[in-house]
Amino acid sequence: MKIELINRLVMFLALFAAQVLILNHVHLFGVGTPLLYVYYAISFRRNFPKWLALVSSFMLGLFIDVFSSTPGLAASVMTLVALVQTYLVDLIAPRDSADDLAASTKALGFSRFATMSSLLTLLYCLVFFALETFNLFDVLLWLARSFVSALLTMVLILSVESVRSR
Repeated sequence: MKIELINRLVMFLALFAAQVLILNHVHLFGVGTPLLYVYYAISFRRNFPKWLALVSSFMLGLFIDVFSSTPGLAASVMTLVALVQTYLVDLIAPRDSADDLAASTKALGFSRFATMSSLLTLLYCLVFFALETFNLFDVLLWLARSFVSALLTMVLILSVESVRSR
């Protein structure tokens, strides 16, 4: 358990640094921003303590908020994704899988992991950009920002996951 906590801390710091130093400055066509830090909430194993997953996801979101000028926005949506992830892993994982199943391509297979992470990433982007604009008058811009950001984020998540699974 201690090794896993150290690995989670390293992942926390790496995703935070990547987002704040590099990815916050990437804006594809003025609508898409990769939000790689959501991978932190996606990658918890099945029997990881739920309270620790929620608190650490909240803390990562809070640190992202401080450096992104989005007060409380990333923290609240990261907490939502961490909460939904715990139940989605149970739905997507094979019935005869181990209790400590990791949410990864190695454990779940590529299609199941891609499905789970796509759903969570899309949920994150839809809620994040809906709360950021706090109105739905320009629905097309909201959908464009959500889907382009989700697509960019999924490309990065699958890239990182392919490197991690080796």
